[in-house]
Amino acid sequence: MSRKVRQPGFRGIRLSCGHSVGRLRTVFAPALVILLTSVLCGAPGASASLRVVASIAPLADFAREVGGKGVSVTLLLPPGASPHTYEPSPRTMQEISKAKVFVKIGAGLEFWADKLIAASNPSILTVDCSKGVDLIYGQGEGHTDPHIWLDPVIAMTIVRKIEQAFSTADPGNSSSYKKNAATFLERLSALDKEILKKVSSFRTKEYITFHPAWNYFSRRYGLKVAGVIEEGPGREPTPKHLGKILADLKRMKTKVIFAEPQFSTRMADAIAKEAGARVLLLDPIGGQDGRKTYTEMMRYNLTVMERAMR
Repeated sequence: MSRKVRQPGFRGIRLSCGHSVGRLRTVFAPALVILLTSVLCGAPGASASLRVVASIAPLADFAREVGGKGVSVTLLLPPGASPHTYEPSPRTMQEISKAKVFVKIGAGLEFWADKLIAASNPSILTVDCSKGVDLIYGQGEGHTDPHIWLDPVIAMTIVRKIEQAFSTADPGNSSSYKKNAATFLERLSALDKEILKKVSSFRTKEYITFHPAWNYFSRRYGLKVAGVIEEGPGREPTPKHLGKILADLKRMKTKVIFAEPQFSTRMADAIAKEAGARVLLLDPIGGQDGRKTYTEMMRYNLTVMERAMR
C-alpha cells in the first residue's frame, strides 16, 4: 500500500519586517524568503524617500542639500527655460500627484501652481518661499519681483523653510534634515561674505539688464539696476524707454548689458551695437553645466560681473 509522504515545509514564516507568509516548500524556501523580503520590505539597505517637486533649479538644489539621500527631488522647470513663460505639461501634474512636498518661490512666479495643485494633489505640503520676505514691488499694480533667491541671505531663509517642511512631512528623519541644513547654511554664509568682499571692489555700482532679475541681489550688495530693457515678460520696450536705456549706457563707465541665457539676446545685441557696448550673460536660474548648483551659479554670475564692473 502506498503511503503519502508529507513534504517538509514552513508554515506561517514571519519575515523580519513583520509580514508573514504561508507554507513554503524547503526546496524553494530560501529563494522565496529573499524574494518576498525584497518585495514586501524593500531591497536590503533601501529606505523610503520623501518625494519632493521643486519649481526651479535653485530650489531643487536647496531641497537636495537639505534632504540628502532621504529625499527624491524632481525639477519641474527644464534647464534653460524661463519660469515666466513655462507651461505645465501632463508630466508636471503626474509628478505633483506623487509628491508629498512642493517647493515654490511664490510672489507670482509659479502663476500656474495653485490650479494645478488643486487638480492633482490638494493635500501636498506647499513651501511658499516668498512668505515673510521683504518683497520688491515693480511697475504695475500688484506686481512683485519674485527673484528672491538671488539674494544669498534670503536664500538662507528659504533653506530653513525647506528644512521645516521636510521635518513636518517626514518627522522620523528630522534630525538628518536639520544637520544637512546647518551644514549648507554655513556654505551660504561663506558665499555671502565672498560676494560682499568682491562687490566692494567694483569701480562702478550700476548696470543695465535685459530682464528685472537682479533687484534683490543689488539691494543686498549696494548695487543699482540703472535700467531694464524688457520690464515684463514679452513686453516690448517703447521708443522712449529705449532712448533712456541708450542714454544711460552712454553716460555709464561700464558699457555692458547683462542679458540671460533664458531669453533671446537679439534686442540686447542691437542696443549694445548702437551704444558701443557689449553683452554679457548672467544666469538667474542655473541648472546647466558649470552652474548646476546654486553656489556654482552665483559664483559664475559674480565672475561675469567682475569682468564688467571692477
